[in-house]
Amino acid sequence: MADPHPAVYKAYFTRTPFQLLAGVGWKRLVAFCVDSTGILLGGAPARYRAQTAFVPWEDITSVVVWQQRMAGPSMNYVGVHRRAGAPELPGANRKMTPAQAARTAPHVEYELLRASRPINFWRLDPHRLQAAVDSFAPNVPVLVYQQPHLR
Repeated sequence: MADPHPAVYKAYFTRTPFQLLAGVGWKRLVAFCVDSTGILLGGAPARYRAQTAFVPWEDITSVVVWQQRMAGPSMNYVGVHRRAGAPELPGANRKMTPAQAARTAPHVEYELLRASRPINFWRLDPHRLQAAVDSFAPNVPVLVYQQPHLR
């Protein structure tokens, strides 16, 4: 996905020694990329090749940034809503059932959860994300989901 357009947004995983142990080597792994063809959702560094997914613009209906509250620090995610009938995506949540998803992140739709990646070992720049999506797919909204506070 080499796109010389200045609006291309590409974020890389921070290199860690774990990469070497996982057999990926010391190269820079793309965690997330928005370009003229669509969005690349990078897989976890230990399972990068098996979990990396590319979603073309014609399959994307929105881009969503969301958060999951946990016992410790919250985890931020980025994902895509996709059109009905879009091909299955590889990823860590691919085998998650609707019931598991409802327990994990009740404020997020099942298919969105399955098409999301944690923002972990990389940083998301919301302004660059918005600019890239506006440049390549101006009809695709970028949404932010807030998780309701539990009482």
